[in-house]
Amino acid sequence: MSDSILKRLAAVKFCRRFLGKPFIRVNEAVWNRLPASWKASRAISRYGEFLNSLVRMRSNRTQFHGTFFMRNRPEIEMICSVAEQQSIGSALKLTVLACSNGAEVYSILYAIRSARPDLRTEVHAIDISQDILSIAREALYSPEKTALVGENIFERLTRQEIAKMFDEENGRFRVKSWISQGVEWQVGDAADPKLAEKLGPADIVIANKFLCHMKPAQAEACLRNLANFVKPDGYLFVSGVDLDVRTKVAIDMEWTPVEELIREIHDGDASVRKDWPWRYWGLEPFDSSRPDWKARYASVFRIAAQKNRHQLECVSR
Repeated sequence: MSDSILKRLAAVKFCRRFLGKPFIRVNEAVWNRLPASWKASRAISRYGEFLNSLVRMRSNRTQFHGTFFMRNRPEIEMICSVAEQQSIGSALKLTVLACSNGAEVYSILYAIRSARPDLRTEVHAIDISQDILSIAREALYSPEKTALVGENIFERLTRQEIAKMFDEENGRFRVKSWISQGVEWQVGDAADPKLAEKLGPADIVIANKFLCHMKPAQAEACLRNLANFVKPDGYLFVSGVDLDVRTKVAIDMEWTPVEELIREIHDGDASVRKDWPWRYWGLEPFDSSRPDWKARYASVFRIAAQKNRHQLECVSR
């Protein structure tokens, strides 16, 4: 490695170690005054990546349970696209990891059961918290704003969708039974290989918005384990994860990025896009000029049969 490259790497390490909160606060104040066109430029975007790396390095990561119904519409559209591939009257098995308060599970089931009422859906919803699972299982929600994001859980629904999805009960809203029925709620850890064996592989696995709250090494180990939840040639939906981690694992494990709606899904959750680069969970702008852009920006992957079987064999040893 040349001396110039070594010097640049040393400079980056120095900056990441010693540039603290005052430096970040000053940059954030300047950043917020920049025109949108400037932020979209490649040079400013690259600087934003550097700032976000400082934020991620210095942040204390912790799990959050706040979420929304219909959080990412292009992603739900893609899930329905996979469901549409099923033959009439067939079974479709879904596993939702880190299901939180159930909003994502019910959004997905509303979309699938509306589009394909003939399918026999088997749904396993997993979370590490028994308390949050109790909320999800009850399927009763209040339209209150959360302190974390300043939005209520129904913020991204239309009035027509609220009427179709819920029955009102004294100012609260209960998910209609045709949507909520048939879900098996379970306490479990997505990083546990034994959980994948217990559940059995699914056609679609949803693993969103929890890996970013882990340290990179822990997130990488958990992400590698997720292939064990997926049937051969099944689909893994995984957003809300450090892009460097997801890119590394996807390439190492030879996952096939699904290009359909790749940009739309990446940009589909406005709350994480607007938080970049100042929150560790913030999501950088889509950049198709990168040589690894497909693996980096895909939120949906097809898990090859041979690779998936290899993972299961490793777990069983």
